[in-house]
Amino acid sequence: MYDDDDEGGLSNQEKAAILFIALGPEYSAKLFKHMDDDEIERITLEIASHKQVSAEQKAAVISEFYQMAMAKDYISTGGLEYAQNVLEKALGSEKAMDIINRLTTSLQVRPFDFLRKTDPSQLLTFIQNEHPQTIALIIAYLEAPQAAAVLGGLPTDTQADVARRIAIMDRTSPDMIREVERVLERKLSTLVNQDFTTAGGVEAVVEVLNLVDRTTEKSIMEALEADNPELAEDIKRRMFVFEDIVNLDDRSIQRVLRDVENKDLSLALKATPPEVSEKVYKNMSKRAADMLREEIEFMGPVKIRDVEDAQVKIVGVIRTLEEKGEIVVARGQGDDMFV
Repeated sequence: MYDDDDEGGLSNQEKAAILFIALGPEYSAKLFKHMDDDEIERITLEIASHKQVSAEQKAAVISEFYQMAMAKDYISTGGLEYAQNVLEKALGSEKAMDIINRLTTSLQVRPFDFLRKTDPSQLLTFIQNEHPQTIALIIAYLEAPQAAAVLGGLPTDTQADVARRIAIMDRTSPDMIREVERVLERKLSTLVNQDFTTAGGVEAVVEVLNLVDRTTEKSIMEALEADNPELAEDIKRRMFVFEDIVNLDDRSIQRVLRDVENKDLSLALKATPPEVSEKVYKNMSKRAADMLREEIEFMGPVKIRDVEDAQVKIVGVIRTLEEKGEIVVARGQGDDMFV
């Protein structure tokens, strides 16, 4: 990477790893028995990446874990209001509210939660014969990377239809979601939130299209332009593709480069217009730019899919930094600009 600056607070996965380190091998092994293979693998990799953990970090993570565990116990004993009252007396209102908010969020079960750990290829086989509206509903509730993989694996004519249905989707009642889940799962998932849930919309399609390969993206957009030009134009205004990096200011590009792997950057620039490459080189040191040019020159032929995958990764970095407020991405022109 071009920069290894610390990006701030700990993620939940990092906190879990620190907790396991603090507990030691014996107790960690007992906890692993109650976890699935994917969870064990993620935590193990995280533990391996933490060569040094300070005593302060261990103490803070253990304290947070204890508070969350006690809060969950209070909720099961006397309900949410009882738990909040007890925590306020022990920790103060601000700390109590923070714990309750985080805990209630983690306790909620999102629709189609049972599908989120399914491999996209298996999920595709599972749902590809469903009605396009059913597929659209499912994809709208998946995480963007999984949704992109599923959408990209659908037949070309179905892709555009499903993308259109996601874009125009408004609100779906819990009863409708439960009915679809009933067909897809033997045992119903519990819906904690009984309010109408919002999924889909233009932003949902934009997020998915920014993650699928460029061939799939172009195919879907061409079909949408033929079917609904106004909707297609709205989606295009909000999308960010790799070539749009030329529209970022220099400081934003420099910030993006700090989070991009060298191999992804060289692959991504392998088949881009000269103005895109020059914009990147301009925001690197002369030595780094020369090394990157040389790496691309001697790379040899590469698969288009590999280039597209690298570009998608960099777009993902840009979107993450935008969401954090660390860079500004301009979309559209004139009065249609979004920041």
